Amino acid sequence: MKRELEHFYIGSSYGGNQDWFPTFMMHIGGCGAETACDSSIYFAVHRGMKRIAPGNAASLTKDDYIRFAYQMKPYLSPRMTGIDRLDIYIDGYAEYLRSCGETGLSMTPFDGGEPFEKACDAVVHQIDGGCPVPTLILNHSNKRYKDYVWHWFLINGYDDSGEEFLVKAVTYSAYEWLSLKELWNTGFKRRGGFVLYHID
Repeated sequence: MKRELEHFYIGSSYGGNQDWFPTFMMHIGGCGAETACDSSIYFAVHRGMKRIAPGNAASLTKDDYIRFAYQMKPYLSPRMTGIDRLDIYIDGYAEYLRSCGETGLSMTPFDGGEPFEKACDAVVHQIDGGCPVPTLILNHSNKRYKDYVWHWFLINGYDDSGEEFLVKAVTYSAYEWLSLKELWNTGFKRRGGFVLYHID
């Protein structure tokens, strides 16, 4: 079965892009804030949580998105080591949600050390439930995934109809279908993982 969530466009861009950010630290380290912005816009446009995104969330311009990212920045501020733990993202985004008065969305961590099979189950459960999956990859031994090293991005689809369990990875204004098994098995002891959203 192949399942994909609806997303949003900013002009021809599929979601936001940290390359748009004009300041150095946000440009190189704003992926956590961007992932939270994209999540907020998704939940506002497709799940009715209007308070957590700009009022024109369904028709944002690039400038609108950049302004929104800098509103998110205090909650998920870039730092020298990056937002390199799931709890940093969860705590920061939860604080942003509280500031908006949104109590219907919560989060739990899913550690990158969990078995691949459980990771597949988590993705299926989230996507079938209408929630994208913030994903953190730290180091990776496969150069194929160099663009995902020390990086936050969204998964908003899966395809388990073939030999490989594929996920739809969204980052830098585009998406691609990746093998979750390859992505998950980084070859390093310290891993990232998923943040699981729950609509209460």
